[in-house]
Amino acid sequence: MTGLDVQHDAGLRETYAGSWQGLTHTEIRERYPEDYAAFGRGEPVRRGGGELATEVADRAVPVVLEAVEKLPEDGTLVVVSHGGTIRTVLGRLLGLAPEVWECIGGLSNCCWSVLGPRRVDGWRLLEHNAGTLPEPVIGDES
Repeated sequence: MTGLDVQHDAGLRETYAGSWQGLTHTEIRERYPEDYAAFGRGEPVRRGGGELATEVADRAVPVVLEAVEKLPEDGTLVVVSHGGTIRTVLGRLLGLAPEVWECIGGLSNCCWSVLGPRRVDGWRLLEHNAGTLPEPVIGDES
């Protein structure tokens, strides 16, 4: 227990997938083959009429950055959300083009990603889909 308050923010909610909500991948492929194929190629698709990945990032990233601004020096921020939302946040914070965000692998249940500052500015991915606390890497000293 940390004794810290949990903050809830709707900006970190799961991606809204419209008519795809609640369907299995098999059902989506059968009912929406063209959209599913385009989604698989990394094209911007409103899955089931829902949100684009960039729209998810537009609402989620400001929540994360606002929380980062409130951290004490050397503080740690823990963000809990859904894998797709986390993928869009990672992609945007790392400065990756939206069409390659899918190259960031899915996040397994109860696993996490770790971001750290780059030496100059911005962020870098230290760990992804981790299940244990990160170990220091030689050469990462400040």
